[in-house]
Amino acid sequence: MGGIQLRLPATSANLGSGFDSLAVALKLYLYVDACPSNRVSVEATGRCAEICGAAKNNLLLETYCMVLADHQRPFIPLKYLVRNEIPLGMGLGSSAAVRLAAVALAAHFGGLGWSRRRILAEASRLEGHPDNAAACWMGGFVASTLEGDRVHAVSIQPPSEWRAVIVMPEQPLATAASRGMLPVTYTRKDVVANLQRATLLTAAFATGKTDVIATAMADRLHQPYRVEACPLLPRLLPLAGKGGIAGVALSGAGPAVLLLTDSEIAASGARNLAARDLDGLGKVEFLICGLEPDPVAFPCEENHGLREFDQANS
Repeated sequence: MGGIQLRLPATSANLGSGFDSLAVALKLYLYVDACPSNRVSVEATGRCAEICGAAKNNLLLETYCMVLADHQRPFIPLKYLVRNEIPLGMGLGSSAAVRLAAVALAAHFGGLGWSRRRILAEASRLEGHPDNAAACWMGGFVASTLEGDRVHAVSIQPPSEWRAVIVMPEQPLATAASRGMLPVTYTRKDVVANLQRATLLTAAFATGKTDVIATAMADRLHQPYRVEACPLLPRLLPLAGKGGIAGVALSGAGPAVLLLTDSEIAASGARNLAARDLDGLGKVEFLICGLEPDPVAFPCEENHGLREFDQANS
């Protein structure tokens, strides 16, 4: 059996009001090349290469083995070449990208015969929610839900000129710790406010209207409770709607913050504004990237384009 190559994008989920339901794919990637070998070996480069290439506590290797075992398939050792551009522990979907890669490898080398939809469902189950996984696998701006073992998701292609400015502190934040800060219940007023804004945000991405995004990204369900662990957020939220910044939101569970702009020029200006307002908060890293519109290519798929499949089955 021949080797395969995967390129999986980073993602930013929630986007403010779309808690656990909306996400967008970003042009930062995890590249995984894998082929059968006599023994397991991992060669990793890029961000966090030591973690990505570790022999123990490696999410890619552990998930690959687990999926094969869960479906009674023999273990096939692989040689992995990994190049990573996705910051770990920053709320940019690194775990979803790794799990999708592992599930896709298990489906391919284990001869499971899974469709794209089945691979996405398995990765979403392992993640516990589908937002990052759906955006990573499908590309674009994605609305999704997990119903039992089925993922229902629709991808919208955002305007090609839009850019994301990712602002990251030095220290990562575990998703579990961030989620532990959230309340168990919410008021109807707050839930309705988020529903209104999430639908408005979806319409804005579909139509390319940036003038409503600052309002559409306003959130009452998770960002107010995560401020203590995400100190960049209160400094950057007031920039929404100013200086070419269409909207500001915590990226996933944080601690990174996403500034959405409508052009490369606006992104450069947004970076300068953010740097000014973050003066005194310690070391901060900025990344400017486009929004990834295309689904992940996967060699097991024979006839279905992902967007065609989704339009027929969402």
